[in-house]
Amino acid sequence: MDTNFSNAQRAEVLTQALPYIKRYVGKIVVVKYGGNAMVNEQLKQQVMEDIVLLWLIGVKVVLVHGGGPEISDLMKRLGKQPQFVDGLRVTDQETVDIVQMVLAGKVNKTLVNLLEMKGGKAVGLSGMDGRLIEAKMKDERLGFVGEVTKIHISPVTDLLDKGYIPVVSTVGCDRQGNAYNINGDTAAAHIAGALGAERLIMMTDIAGILRDKDDPATLIPEITLSQAKELYASGVISGGMIPKVDCCVTALHAGVKNVVIMDGRVPHSILMELLTNEGAGTWIRRDQP
Repeated sequence: MDTNFSNAQRAEVLTQALPYIKRYVGKIVVVKYGGNAMVNEQLKQQVMEDIVLLWLIGVKVVLVHGGGPEISDLMKRLGKQPQFVDGLRVTDQETVDIVQMVLAGKVNKTLVNLLEMKGGKAVGLSGMDGRLIEAKMKDERLGFVGEVTKIHISPVTDLLDKGYIPVVSTVGCDRQGNAYNINGDTAAAHIAGALGAERLIMMTDIAGILRDKDDPATLIPEITLSQAKELYASGVISGGMIPKVDCCVTALHAGVKNVVIMDGRVPHSILMELLTNEGAGTWIRRDQP
């Protein structure tokens, strides 16, 4: 703790946050958690602290997580080389079993435990629980990679109503009982849409949408859906940012109030985004009527 930071200054910080707290109390915020913030232990602790703080002041937080690096790590330890097509993991039957073990098991329960250790009340779910994420095969070349067909949101809303932080791993299933590996950003967009969330926060390993992908100083702080189309056309939104922004557009069309693509490598970036006037990434919203 900074000893040069007086009690009066701390009180001032809290009063400055008051309008933002009032805006989000009782509202649903979905956090898609992954990337560097997930594998860096210090950042992981800070993300959990942010989520518990929001929960304590009355924000209904839903944490949706991936776990790509952990899946790849276990695959290699089992002598299986990860393969990707268009950024999506090729998932045969053995790999989907590994995905299920890592996401619904180790990663999910580790996050639940961390939230509890920080003073929160959390319950872990996979997309297979209560058929939360119903899916079908996206592309035969990819194997058991799922495309979301329906969200059965009641397992999440039931937990929110009982005062828990739902922690959702992105494994889905079809009506025949097959398990599917679901892209975390896609799952978060559909879950946030089904909840009519006030905000969806997409944590990434870059500052947000950049005019020049090599220069963080060119961050675009805010865009509308129509401006996003222009940025696609001009090539500003390109490469790995295309599927992320696609998911943001999906979420907005599904009923999410606004979405932010945010740098998860910045300590306490969630609190900066929600409780200050600075923000911490690119805010995407619908066009004004």
